[in-house]
Amino acid sequence: MDYLSRQKTFQQNLDAEAFDGFLLTHPPNLRYLCGYTGSNGLLLFLGGRRTFFTDGRYTEQARAEVRGARVVIPKGPLLPVAAKLMAPKRAKIGFEADHTTVALAADMRKAMGKSITWKPISGLVMRQRIVKDADELRMLRQAVRVGADVFQSALKHIRPGVRESEVAGRLELAAREAGADGMSFETIVAAGKRSALPHGRASAERVPRRGFVVVDSGVILRGYCSDMTRTVHVGPLGREERKWYESVLEAQLAGSDAVKPGKTAGEVDKAAREVLRRAGLGRFFTHSTGHGVGLEIHEPPRLGKAQQEELRPGMVITIEPGIYIPGKGGIRIEDMVLVTESGCEVLTPVGKELIEI
Repeated sequence: MDYLSRQKTFQQNLDAEAFDGFLLTHPPNLRYLCGYTGSNGLLLFLGGRRTFFTDGRYTEQARAEVRGARVVIPKGPLLPVAAKLMAPKRAKIGFEADHTTVALAADMRKAMGKSITWKPISGLVMRQRIVKDADELRMLRQAVRVGADVFQSALKHIRPGVRESEVAGRLELAAREAGADGMSFETIVAAGKRSALPHGRASAERVPRRGFVVVDSGVILRGYCSDMTRTVHVGPLGREERKWYESVLEAQLAGSDAVKPGKTAGEVDKAAREVLRRAGLGRFFTHSTGHGVGLEIHEPPRLGKAQQEELRPGMVITIEPGIYIPGKGGIRIEDMVLVTESGCEVLTPVGKELIEI
């Protein structure tokens, strides 16, 4: 990872915003900018220099991981030590408005004194993170492949009478055995009528003799997330249920086809949503069409109604329309997609034809 280049770009963004410095605390942003993977740290940009602060638990880890910044290990709280670097100066220092608690903001103001003017700003690092560089795309491709492989491994365990939690457990074990850091989110396995729950996390309920089973899972590999949903059907499939599945698949393909540089996130959402509306299923599509993925499972852009963010090459997003019919069941199909110079590349290497068990 080219952390120095990322820091240089971030410094240019600070200069453009007329900030004298910036204090970062959000772990994914710390990892993105300097490589640190621990749970406690501060990264201070000030006067063209970067200083990283953490506590004694992470001494060796910080020295091994942090790039492009001087590492300081205080014996006490981090903020007072950081304050010593800023206290003699009159400066406008930015901080992450979308990740800083009210309590932490109060501590910052107390520690730094009146010479520092604090300016909250949202999304300054995410403006960089929203477009993935070559190293990130390599890691995301690997995470997607692992996520696809573990789904295939878990698929053979979907049988009538098996608990949803067992299917999820098999999938998560396969992920760990494949080298995943962990799961991107709590695995969703929702069977039968529970498949009508968009976030039906795996429960002790058993897979019924007949019905849809939604499996939504993702792995974290070297910090980068994957996200994939497939829906299978157990038992005999009726004509109406097949039509439902075909409609969701058509919507998913329409959403993917709409992904092009310059298109807005809202236009992609509309392309998928319109298919389900024409099929008479629009009222059952109750969430947005997708979201960005990277160091976090949910990143900008959000592909929802009227969202005006323009797609750019290097963005990685999900396309995941679904329908959820109370008392009957639900269907969702999700791929991860890379925005390219001319359109898009579907990263998820798993077919979308309906699997009947």
